[in-house]
Amino acid sequence: MDFWSRLLAHTPLSSASSRKDFAKDPARRLHRFEKEYSQLLHTWRHSSNLAHDDEAAEQIEIRLQELTSLLSDESRRPLPHPCISFAAAKQVYIPVAKIATSSYNEWIIKEAVLFFATLIESEEEAFVENDNFSGSLTNLLVRITGANSIRLSAEIEARIVELAFNITTKIRLNPEILPAWFKSHHHGLHDAKHVDDHDKFTGKTQKQDFPLFYLLMDYIHHEGKVGDFARTGLLYIIEAASSSVLLEQWIVESDLSTLMATGLGALYSQLSRKLVIDHPSNEVPPCLALSDYEHPKSNYEIVSSCSSEFLSHVDTFLSHLLFWQDVLNHCKSVEVKSTLLEHFQVIFLQQLLYPSLLESSDVDGGSSVAVLTYLRRILESVDHPDMINLILHYLLALPDVVSPAPADSGDIVSAARKRKSLDLATMMASKSEEAADPLLFNLVDLIRACLRSQNHQTVHVTLQLVSTILKRHHRYAVTTLLDTEGVLDESHHRTAGAQAQEIDYLMALAGTIGGDDTFNELYENLLRDTLGRVENHPCSTPLITPKTSTNNHQLPAVPDSLPSAPRSVRSHTLRPEDPLLNIMLDRLETFFTNPVETNLCLTEAVIDLAVCGYMHLEGWFLRSPQSYHFDEDDEEDEELPLPDPSLDPESQEYAEYVQMQQLKECRRRPKWNQSSLPRLLKVLQLLCDQVEAYREQVPRFDDLLQQRREAFQIADHAPPIPTPSRARTPSSQAPTVAGTPSIEKGMFDEARNPSRERPSGLEVFAQRILSELGTPSRSGSPRGRKETRRVASERVVPMNDATLLRTPNPNRSFSPTSVASAPAPISWDNRGDILNSQAKAFQAIDQSILARRIGIPEVKPPVEPITLSYDRKPAIVSADSAEGGEDASDDAEGEGEGGGEDALLAPSEDGETDAGTIVEEKTVSVSHVLTNVVLLQSFLFEMASVVQVRAGLFDEVRYT
Repeated sequence: MDFWSRLLAHTPLSSASSRKDFAKDPARRLHRFEKEYSQLLHTWRHSSNLAHDDEAAEQIEIRLQELTSLLSDESRRPLPHPCISFAAAKQVYIPVAKIATSSYNEWIIKEAVLFFATLIESEEEAFVENDNFSGSLTNLLVRITGANSIRLSAEIEARIVELAFNITTKIRLNPEILPAWFKSHHHGLHDAKHVDDHDKFTGKTQKQDFPLFYLLMDYIHHEGKVGDFARTGLLYIIEAASSSVLLEQWIVESDLSTLMATGLGALYSQLSRKLVIDHPSNEVPPCLALSDYEHPKSNYEIVSSCSSEFLSHVDTFLSHLLFWQDVLNHCKSVEVKSTLLEHFQVIFLQQLLYPSLLESSDVDGGSSVAVLTYLRRILESVDHPDMINLILHYLLALPDVVSPAPADSGDIVSAARKRKSLDLATMMASKSEEAADPLLFNLVDLIRACLRSQNHQTVHVTLQLVSTILKRHHRYAVTTLLDTEGVLDESHHRTAGAQAQEIDYLMALAGTIGGDDTFNELYENLLRDTLGRVENHPCSTPLITPKTSTNNHQLPAVPDSLPSAPRSVRSHTLRPEDPLLNIMLDRLETFFTNPVETNLCLTEAVIDLAVCGYMHLEGWFLRSPQSYHFDEDDEEDEELPLPDPSLDPESQEYAEYVQMQQLKECRRRPKWNQSSLPRLLKVLQLLCDQVEAYREQVPRFDDLLQQRREAFQIADHAPPIPTPSRARTPSSQAPTVAGTPSIEKGMFDEARNPSRERPSGLEVFAQRILSELGTPSRSGSPRGRKETRRVASERVVPMNDATLLRTPNPNRSFSPTSVASAPAPISWDNRGDILNSQAKAFQAIDQSILARRIGIPEVKPPVEPITLSYDRKPAIVSADSAEGGEDASDDAEGEGEGGGEDALLAPSEDGETDAGTIVEEKTVSVSHVLTNVVLLQSFLFEMASVVQVRAGLFDEVRYT
């Protein structure tokens, strides 16, 4: 019929061209819009129940699609827009909302939401300012998302929340439309005189005051786009409270703070109470793959840190925590912010976080690992100073500072907050059990106890937590976690001669470990990375920022709004008897048998102690200037000529002479006395001596150590690695520890941050490294190795392996038989097979050496000269003490001769140790020791770079 009608009317047969002409005509658009709207109403009114009338529901869905399409197309065309004007004049949205709420049909609801979204996006006829429009849309959203509604799909929920977000965007841009969406029913609350006692105490708020607000609150915990829209929309509403006193009061009295705090607590409670730190089997970092690392066991109760479910729960919790931070950043109302922080402390900190720390234990399978990991992630994620201050001030049991009470101004918002605080205090007082108090056991006690734990995973995560506090929140650690003392003048600084001597000493220690001589490029890159790390420390800003003001040289303090925040950090140094430092040094003494992860975190924590610009290194990291002693006959520099006696002491020439004399004095190197060294340097010297002992005990130690360095370099440049690695020099570069990007944030940093680990399985990686390395050429020592190391590698060789491990002539190939006798003539045809067989034989020998179990070698202390005093009277001893002295001397001789196990035990009279049990010596594989030796050498280079960078950046070296 349509064909003949068009033919008789001489109209084009193309439907596309007719629709295009139809869309251009406003009158025809309006006619079609009215027709579709009439059909919609007709179908709805003649259907008794849309939920059971599928045909009517389908027709309504089609009519809504047509109406939305007409409105969307018209909004993109030039004026006039008769359809949009018709929708506003006839209030088309009212029956559309009623149809959607009564249909219980998911598709009709979807089309209705799109219809309202199109009207809002048109930005015409002031829909968002219309009370009838806001009432219809609010009723629709509340009904379709309520408990009695049908279950909606994720797509429709996303459209609903996006629609609510668009409304909050309009409110943010134009606060004058807020009254259309927010209507407070507490008319008497605007006048404090008319508030009765019950309202003062409860401060109840009904949801119908601001339904849009609570709609967004229901979705802030969702993941993905829905949660993002809900959280951002809620931020816009809170931000709008600064322009509306009534809304500010309403937010304070509402249960926003309670819902946010309990929601955060619920997400924290979903996290596993027991955790083990693990890596996927195909993503084990190279430094762990080439060690004695074993995957920890997990079950239904003990969760692995790399499981997808655990990572999802942690991400959800941290996203909600960051939402707290965003709310505080966007909130311009002091009263709203204070209410939120108060509920955060009382409900989350006091009731959940601190009790979980207090109840943690190593015995029950990793609860300490879990809670310490969660606390570290919280401190790494949060940047808002008030939230950080609440967390650390409470957990570290810092003293409260009572601020002066402000005068009662009768402000209705302040009165509302007082009622909310009273309500919260009443709720806490109603609980029967007494809350735990950090004054009895705080975070410092927990950290020290966990660092002494026998569980290496507990030690690992505790060191990570310590590093986080030192790097990001150092001012909270100065008086709590660390035992420090103030430094008042520059006399505590080291001299120029001592500075050069300390760096030379650290570089010499690193040199005794061996390796290639071309460490210059490595150290230069390390200096740049250390410089960036020191500059990025939060305490370095006031020290290195140029003074832009000539009148005021004080930089603004950290903008904390809470009065209990600690003061800014001042110049200080670490006491040598600091408990945390000595616990860390105790762990450092067993460096070679420690797990690699523990050593990575241990060295990082030591460097984090030293990078703060206000922390002086003298006394604990370097020698104290008070211990400097100089040789009187030191004539390294020529004496300065004496000044002319006729010179005036007040003259410029005499001042220059004095300055030159002081400069010469500061350039003198103090006498190196082992007893004056801090314990850190003594431990490092001990570790280097143990490396020498390993070199004598382990065959081909230097060759295997060089192979380990090259294995790390191959892992860094392996093609399957997706993430770019830092630039490395040739095989001279060893991986660095505890650093910043580039040199330090390479392979080793991946063990600290599992999200950046490079995929390499334990077994697969080891086999690939061995295949790529091939067989050692046996051509002497590695490239550029010191001659002393070549000699040291041949000191002690087992008799049965002597012919296999002797260093050959580098100009010819090597095989086990070629040492014993001259090589037989070899044809070119079978030469490759012979070389392959030799390679397999040498590889088997290396594997047997790497698999050997060894412990910490005994290092004899250096013999110091005995000072004889001929004037001293002989001591009178009793027979008992004489016998004890003989026993002691016998024990000393036995220890010197036997060493080993007897030297590790300190038996009492009954033959047992002080603890009543015999302690067995811990052994690890040679492969594990080699990896830790590489870490040690990198740590020594990094320590030297810290000393050098600080000297130039903070002007710590005295020249006069």
